[in-house]
Amino acid sequence: MTDPTPAEQVDLAVLRARLAAGAADAGVLDVAWSTLDSPVGRLLLAATEVGLVRVAFEVEGHDAVLDRLATTVSPRVLRAPARLDAAARQLDEYFAGRRRAFDLPLDRRLSRAFQLAVLEHLPEIPYGRTASYAAVAAAAGSPRAVRAVGTACATNPLPLVVPCHRVVRSDGAAGRYRGGPEAKALLIDLEATP
Repeated sequence: MTDPTPAEQVDLAVLRARLAAGAADAGVLDVAWSTLDSPVGRLLLAATEVGLVRVAFEVEGHDAVLDRLATTVSPRVLRAPARLDAAARQLDEYFAGRRRAFDLPLDRRLSRAFQLAVLEHLPEIPYGRTASYAAVAAAAGSPRAVRAVGTACATNPLPLVVPCHRVVRSDGAAGRYRGGPEAKALLIDLEATP
């Protein structure tokens, strides 16, 4: 099998766009997805009609993430970048240093109970600042749940947009991160730059 010519690639893109638009018009596009190149690698963005439901790093395996979305949200998953235009634009602005907070509708169905309480607190950590896992546990109403805060951050389905990278260990060490230690360090450095 040969690679498609540039003209065939354009034709395929047009067909994909028509398919996505038709699925959206028919109400059968439950999860739209797209990818975005970023300083922390290629990101997978996925959204339902409610809002952004998942941001995934390449190290997570985009195909595995899409399979999980098909199992947990809906099997009607389709590459449909138009639904993700606002998210892609805001992430580009963030990486360019022109955005400090995200203003996107979020679908939080992949978060539950205490994890949801933790993740709802994270946007309160100011841009360019960090908070310890212990401080986040206290703010979430469970001061002794430091490890649970770590788990909530490590399984955050909306990293970057819900800034779990701003949560660090009490000794100031970065701690673990879904996108890897290099990605967390890059994000902290990006926000520390005036």
